[in-house]
Order: sequence, then structure tokens, then C-alpha cells
Amino acid sequence: MPRRDLPPPPPPAHLLARLDRDTVRADRARFLRELGRRSLGIGGLLLLWAVSAVFALGWSFVGMGWLAFETHDGLSLALGYLCATLGAGVLVPAGFWFAWLARRDRQVRGLLRAWAGVYRDAAADARLRAPWRSLTWLLASLAMAAAGLGLSFWIAASARPGSETYGEVGYLVGLGMILWITGLLGAAKAAAHFRWAVRAFPRAG
Repeated sequence: MPRRDLPPPPPPAHLLARLDRDTVRADRARFLRELGRRSLGIGGLLLLWAVSAVFALGWSFVGMGWLAFETHDGLSLALGYLCATLGAGVLVPAGFWFAWLARRDRQVRGLLRAWAGVYRDAAADARLRAPWRSLTWLLASLAMAAAGLGLSFWIAASARPGSETYGEVGYLVGLGMILWITGLLGAAKAAAHFRWAVRAFPRAG
């Protein structure tokens, strides 16, 4: 997400004092809602899963190459090199995509913290917690992490010499690890956002 698509940062203190307070508060409420949606909206969760799916696709090519190398014949070796090249061609852009998402998340978090400190209003800010967003991210991410970890352990524990090759085990364990790491990232983001929202937007007392 280019920075120009994000809400602007709050005005500097010396300019803020000259602006109409009600106008600034209206902008603040609108920007915080937008930033909260961008930070923990359903679209963001689907985007994280899309990056995970691209990593899984790249790893699938690598896995096919690994399996081809284990046959040790000329045609399979050529196919293995082709699959490994395709895998690298998918994994490298996926890494750049993930880095771009991480940089965007840092920008969104910075803007959230900056706007949250402007003209606090406990009664209005309590509604900005949106705990259901954090809960949605947390439950979906924990389910994915559990599925990935379960797959990895089940494949590793059930593998028997002669019935599964190293390539098959490595490929399936790798897929499980991709799911596990994706789930952990989503759960950590949801928990961190909720802890921050509770401190930044206290309930009116």
C-alpha cells in the first residue's frame, strides 16, 4: 500500500493549536476507524493468507524438485532443476511481498499511535477498540497455526523408512510450518493490537 493511500499524520503541535478542535476530532475519529480497518480488517487477514498461499506454492515447486532429485535419472534431474528454479521464482517475490506488507503495517501502527494521542475522548474512543476484529484474527490464526503444527508433527511421527521418502516428509512438514508461522504471525498481531487498543482507548469511567 503506497503511503499516499494512508491517512495523513496529525499536524504538528504548533499548527494543531490553530485548527478548529471539532474539525480535528472529526478527522481523528474518521482516520482512526480507517486505520483500524486497515490494520485488522478481514481484507488484511485474507491478504496475509494470500502471501502464505504464494509461499506454499513456491514450496510445492521446491518439493516436486526434491522428489525428482531422489529418482536419480537424467530426465527427473532435469525436471528437478526446473521445479527448483520455478520454486525460487515464486518464493523470492513472495518474500518481497511479505516485506512490503510488514512495512505497511509499521506505517499503519505509527499513524494509529500518532492520531490516538490527539485530543483524547474516552467516551468516543471506547468504541474504537473493536475487540471483535482482534478476536476474529486471533481465532482464525490460532486455528491455522494448530493445523500447521498438527500436520508437521503427524507427518514426522507417522513417517516410516521405505514407505515415505525424505522428499515427501520434508515437503509436507514444510507446508505445515508455513501454516504454523502464518498463524503465529496473525495471532501475535491480534494480541498486540488489542493490548495497545485497551491502553490507548480506555473505557469512559
